[in-house]
Amino acid sequence: MVNISATPKSSLADEPLKIRVTGLEPSQPVTIQASLTDEKGVLFHARAFYCSDEKGQVDLMRDAARGGDYSGVQPMGLFMFLKPEKPFSRLKKQDVMNSPYEVCLDVFDSFQLVCPSQEQPLASQNVERWYTTPGMQRIPVRHGRVRGALFLPAGNGPFPGVIDIFGGVGGLVEFRASLLASRGFATLALAYFAYEDLPSVLGPMDLEYFEEAAEFLLKHPKVRGPRLGIVAISKGAEIALAMATYLPQIGATVCINGTNAIHGYPLSYRDLCIQPIPYKSECIVISSHGIVNFSNMFEDPRAKLHQESVLPVEKAQGRILLIVGESDGNYNSKAFATEIMERMKKLGKTHCALLSYPNAGHLIEPPSSPFCYHSWLPAVSRPVLWGGEAQAHAAAQVHSWREIQKFLHLHLGPTQSSNL
Repeated sequence: MVNISATPKSSLADEPLKIRVTGLEPSQPVTIQASLTDEKGVLFHARAFYCSDEKGQVDLMRDAARGGDYSGVQPMGLFMFLKPEKPFSRLKKQDVMNSPYEVCLDVFDSFQLVCPSQEQPLASQNVERWYTTPGMQRIPVRHGRVRGALFLPAGNGPFPGVIDIFGGVGGLVEFRASLLASRGFATLALAYFAYEDLPSVLGPMDLEYFEEAAEFLLKHPKVRGPRLGIVAISKGAEIALAMATYLPQIGATVCINGTNAIHGYPLSYRDLCIQPIPYKSECIVISSHGIVNFSNMFEDPRAKLHQESVLPVEKAQGRILLIVGESDGNYNSKAFATEIMERMKKLGKTHCALLSYPNAGHLIEPPSSPFCYHSWLPAVSRPVLWGGEAQAHAAAQVHSWREIQKFLHLHLGPTQSSNL
């Protein structure tokens, strides 16, 4: 009898699984398919083609996929290469506390070119992918001006504190913060526009808002000071770099595909006001499929007239980790990161490191998130290009997620991890 097993059946969304099929005929061609439906009702699926060994077994830890949505030895390929049925959809967990993603794994005879297959599966197995651990808390935050959600690991703490910031998607994004809390970090998912009574659209940035958030987090009895970490992407990484530069509360900053200067909107902090490098909106490219490419709208920060907009990152009191996808289709992030590193070297500073991933795109997220080449961005009411090549991007997510946690542990201190 054919059987597919996936262990563990219930796990954190960023944990790898061991997937194995037994009971096949020797050298039998099969299709293994993964499918899930997100909270908006969108179906995501992936499939790969395998041939069983002489014992009638397929082990995804060992065996190479012959084709399908990926090829080669990819133990988690069925999760990393999930694709939406609805064009331009992005898999992004909304309710991180109360329900997992339920993923169905199916085995079909022969190579199924249509996905999802309409054939009767030889065997099936359901797995749960959670974004929380038992005992973890989610606390809505409405403190002064600060809006967000605080995720506290199980236990008495104190825990190292992290602020989690996303980019132009706006609203409150919680899936990365909840996973960080599951790994032992007290994490504040911080909104800064398009949420509750915050500004409805992205605009001028007041760094004192983010300082207020840092002070709120540091004063929590379960948060261990004296400094905090930040994990941020895109426009959020630009803000995070400014926080690292000017706020003494920040000890470890992870900037994923950000910039080295203030772009588009001014940033103020007390008596300081940094005027932005203006966007070149006339250089935005729209493909024949209506997909927007923003990468050409950023002016060169090396130009003499833009030097006042470049962040003096050498003033940062904490450590900085830059993470870059070299095929970022949204920002010229490799060039921005290179400028930061060259500035640091020129000034004799050593508190900044760079992880640069060839062929990875813009949305470098925890390995729970499948590769996303383009998706709908509500702020512009159009699909936006993120870029990257699927297999290289998936590998970058696995490696960078591990390195982010190591970096935060090193500079904020150890955590008290809990597991499902």
